[in-house]
Amino acid sequence: MIIPAYNEQLGIVPVLEHLQRILDGARCEYEIIVVNDGSTDDTGKLLRSHPGIRLIEHRRNLGYGAALKTGIRNAQHSLIVITDADGTYPNERIPELVAIATQVDMVVGARIGANVRYSKIRRIPKWFLVNFAQWLTRTKIPDLNSGLRVFRRNVVERFLNILPDTFSFTTSITVAMLMNNYMVHYEPIDYHMRGGQKAKLKPIRDTLRFCAN
Repeated sequence: MIIPAYNEQLGIVPVLEHLQRILDGARCEYEIIVVNDGSTDDTGKLLRSHPGIRLIEHRRNLGYGAALKTGIRNAQHSLIVITDADGTYPNERIPELVAIATQVDMVVGARIGANVRYSKIRRIPKWFLVNFAQWLTRTKIPDLNSGLRVFRRNVVERFLNILPDTFSFTTSITVAMLMNNYMVHYEPIDYHMRGGQKAKLKPIRDTLRFCAN
């Protein structure tokens, strides 16, 4: 499991404790890699004292995608789970998503469940981006850039050199895998808006960055 973290001092510890309870309960072999992406708050301090994780630190902020790529390159297992550090995703669904991933190349936790809440300002640029991606791939895409997903490490490693260091990492890997005929499964999940801190995703900026890639 890989968790990128940038200035997440308010939520990172509860998220990690929740994840560890879930994974211990699943009775599976796992590792939790947290990539501290140059945080300027107390995120690094909290992570250095947290037991049961593998911490990798960037000296400066390189970006969400860069943090994920660092984690992927250092991962030991064939299946990789990614999730966010802010607790917006239903991480209790991870064992279920991992089970599905044994039959496909990537499982996306698609934010189309019964309880989904996120900022309305993200819907307009997201609509254009999803439709553009569906046109490129000729495939229906229920959720293009979900940050909760499971994929095969050896498949994603083939694309690491072309994947961006920004938030468009998840968008780009979805499109790359679909265009190369890999099997992608979308599993409906719930989703809640970030609490406490301001969201780091910039919808219009990140849409333009993806189109420029």
